[in-house]
Amino acid sequence: MRSLLTSLFLCFCLLAGPAQAVAPDEILDDPVLETRARNLSAELRCMVCQNQSIDDSDAPLARDLRILVRERLLAGDSDAQVIDYLVSRYGEFVLLKPRFAWHTLALWAAGPVALVAGLFAIGLAMRKRRARAGQPADGPEAQLSEEEERRLQALLDGKD
Repeated sequence: MRSLLTSLFLCFCLLAGPAQAVAPDEILDDPVLETRARNLSAELRCMVCQNQSIDDSDAPLARDLRILVRERLLAGDSDAQVIDYLVSRYGEFVLLKPRFAWHTLALWAAGPVALVAGLFAIGLAMRKRRARAGQPADGPEAQLSEEEERRLQALLDGKD
């Protein structure tokens, strides 16, 4: 019974894809233009939701942007012209995947730099740990006084 429920749950999870927020009245009659509009909408960020594309968002601003994309396509704009128009209006933030340019270099480099810095920090910590493993917790070996050495030798010889 448990395996049946697990199988049903997994099937449900696989079939449950992201919900599309495009309303039927927004869909273009031309399937080629609609496909282009969907592809463009998937690349554009909803300014309200911020981590969703306008294709997936139910926000009113996302609907307005979807309609604007379709209007620009109907006017004969290319995909690049539509993107450029929206970037000029809303800034680079409207793109889910920012363009690679000099002013976005820090954004693109932040991930690899953080990864290298993390690996370097881990390596340094492991090196310090290995260095400490070879030494006693108190640091370098402490020197015993003559009295302590005699007592230690007596204990080792079995004499009190």
